[in-house]
Amino acid sequence: MSAPTTEPGLRERKKAATRQALHEAAMRLALEHGPERVTVEAIADEAGVSRRTFSNYFANKEEALLHGHAVRTRMLLDQVRRRPAAEPAWAALTAAVAEFYGELGDLDPEWVTQSRLVRRHPSLAAAQAQTFAAMERELAAEVAVRLGQADPVGVRAQLIAAVFLATLRVSLNVWLERPTERAYRDLVRDALAESGRGFA
Repeated sequence: MSAPTTEPGLRERKKAATRQALHEAAMRLALEHGPERVTVEAIADEAGVSRRTFSNYFANKEEALLHGHAVRTRMLLDQVRRRPAAEPAWAALTAAVAEFYGELGDLDPEWVTQSRLVRRHPSLAAAQAQTFAAMERELAAEVAVRLGQADPVGVRAQLIAAVFLATLRVSLNVWLERPTERAYRDLVRDALAESGRGFA
């Protein structure tokens, strides 16, 4: 009687494991050879799966390489959605970031490596921009719910989402250039306080 409830969980775990294995294979190859020299076939071979299996999980090698960023993005969006419904939009975003990095503790070395890789390779930067664009749309929708009738055409919601993500992106770039000067989460906290003055 328990099989119907446990099987979907097992299936999802297997899919997640395969997706993670492909991502890790892509990262290993990219760090060794450079992203431009990595092929989908090479990633599939490295992970021990078929080319067709790769296509079931990722549309291209860039998506496989940026999987870690996509996971973090989803985690942050979920954190925002868990904030109290009555909390002002910018306060909710700022608190979500504080909780997000507070739970993670030190920055994940893999994420730092991915971020540096993106900065060095235009094709990855372009793919990451698409991820940010999708996240911006989802954030704007979440903010719009909080603003309600105060933002009838949605301009303020889109501005808040865009400024918020730009602040995170700029903070990361600054930190990557001088990682020993300040803790990343402290840099993000102060940057959000500065950029959010107009949305308080």
